[in-house]
Amino acid sequence: MADRALALTRRQFLGRGGTGLGLAALAGLLEGDGARAASPASASAPGGMPRLPGLPHHAPKARRIIYLFQNGAPTHVDLFDYKPRLRELHGKPVPVEYVAGKRFSTMTGMGDGKLLLAPVEPFHQRGDSGAWVSEFLPYTAAMADELCFVKGMHTDAVNHAPGISLMLSGAQIPGRPTLGAWLTYGLGSDSENLPAFVVMTSVSRGTSCGQIFYDFYWGSGFLPSRYQGVKFRGSGEPVLYLSDPEGLPRSVRRSMLDDLAELNARRLAEQGDPEIATRIAQYEMAFRMQTSVPELTDLSHEPKSVLDLYGPSVREQGTFAYNCLMARRLIERGVRCVQVMHAGWDQHNSLTTELYTQCRDTDQPSAGLIADLRQRGLLEDTLVVWGGEFGRTPFIQGNLDDRKRWGRDHHPYAFTSWMAGGGVRAGLSYGETDDLGMNVVREPVHVHDFQATLLHLLGVDHERLTYRFQGREFRLTDIHGQVVRGILA
Repeated sequence: MADRALALTRRQFLGRGGTGLGLAALAGLLEGDGARAASPASASAPGGMPRLPGLPHHAPKARRIIYLFQNGAPTHVDLFDYKPRLRELHGKPVPVEYVAGKRFSTMTGMGDGKLLLAPVEPFHQRGDSGAWVSEFLPYTAAMADELCFVKGMHTDAVNHAPGISLMLSGAQIPGRPTLGAWLTYGLGSDSENLPAFVVMTSVSRGTSCGQIFYDFYWGSGFLPSRYQGVKFRGSGEPVLYLSDPEGLPRSVRRSMLDDLAELNARRLAEQGDPEIATRIAQYEMAFRMQTSVPELTDLSHEPKSVLDLYGPSVREQGTFAYNCLMARRLIERGVRCVQVMHAGWDQHNSLTTELYTQCRDTDQPSAGLIADLRQRGLLEDTLVVWGGEFGRTPFIQGNLDDRKRWGRDHHPYAFTSWMAGGGVRAGLSYGETDDLGMNVVREPVHVHDFQATLLHLLGVDHERLTYRFQGREFRLTDIHGQVVRGILA
C-alpha cells in the first residue's frame, strides 16, 4: 500500500481526494447545479438518453431539429433579399452613410467608395405569400409558402470560424457547448441505437473555398463529452471501428464489453468523473450501432419517388443530397438533433461561377427534405433551419469589369435564414433591410434571439437551461436573447 501511495500521480491524488469530505463539500456547492443532473446514474440509464428533470419547460412545438448549415455565408442579396435599387445603382459608389463606422473583413477594410453590385440573377415573387426568391433557387422558390424567411438576421462576427461558433454555440471563441449538445443535454433522445446528436458534412466539387469543418462546430464544450455531436463520415464506413475485429465472435465481443463496463464502473465509483460515465455509455452505444448504422444507410427500401425528391446525387455518399435523406432517416429513428453542414458559399470572386454550383447542389435536396417530411407527417413537429453565419456585402469585391471574378465580402449587418415546420409561421417574410440590403431597419433578429427562438420551439426556456462551470451559470444565449414571437405559428 505504501508503494502504491508513492506511485500516485498528482492527478490521481487530486482525483481520489474528491471522495469523502471533499465530495460532500462539492455536492453542497453544486446544489441545484446543472452538473448534478448529469450524474453517473442518469448517464447510464437504459434506453435512449434521458432528459433533465423539469424539461421541457413548456409544451414544445417541435420534438427534433434538422439544421442545414451553409458554411461560408450565402449571399442574401442574390438569393432572398430583393433590392431593386441595387440594380439602379449598379457600379456606383455605396453612399457613405450606409457604411460609416462599420467594420468589414480585412479584405475590404472600410466600405467607403466600394461599388454596388446588382443581383446576379433575377428575382420573382413566389406563391400566395409573394416571397421574393432568386432564380438561383427554383426548388426553394416553389415551396416559398411553407417557409418562414427571417430577413432581419444580424451578428457580431465578421469572419467564418468565429461566426459559425457564435451561431452554433453563442460565443465567437471555441469552447462552449453547441446547440445540439445543449438540446441533448436538456431533452435527451428517444433513440436507443443511435447517438442523440449527429453531424454530417459535405463540400461541392470543384469549389475554391478552403474552409475547414472544425470539431468545435459540434462540440460539447464544458458539458460531459457524451453530449457532443457524432460525425458520420462522407465515405466508407459512416462511423469507424464499429465492426467486430476479424475472427472475433459477437458473443465474445459482448463479454469483453461487459467486463470493461464493470471495470469502468468501479473506477467511476472511486473518482466520480463524468467522463468515465461517458465512456461506459459510448461503448454500449457503439455496440448497438453495429446493427443500427447498416440498417440506417440501407436505401434499398426507399421508393424511387422519394429518392427523386432529393435529386440525382442522393445515392452518392458524402453529398448534401445524401446527407439530407440521412437526416430524415435519423430523426425517424429518434435522433434529437441532426446538423448537416455544407461548405463552399464563400464567394469572394466566384458569384458568377461557383454560386451556381452551390445552389444546384443544395436547392433541390433542401426542398426535397421539406416535401419528404411533410408527406410523412413529420414536418409538423420537426424544425428545419437553413442558413449560414452571416451575409455578403451589397458592394462588389473585385473588378467590376471582370464579370467572371465578381465577388462579395463578409457582411455581418444583415442576412437571411429560413425555417420550416416545428411551430413557425409558414409563408412569412419577417424583418426588413434598407433599400440596399446593407442594414436591418425593421424587426432585427440577433444570433442570440434566433437561438432563444429555436430552444423555445423545442420546449426550452433559454434562460433556464444552464450549466455551472468555473463559478458561473452558462447558457447557449450567454446573457442575451429574446424569443422572436412574430415568427411563431
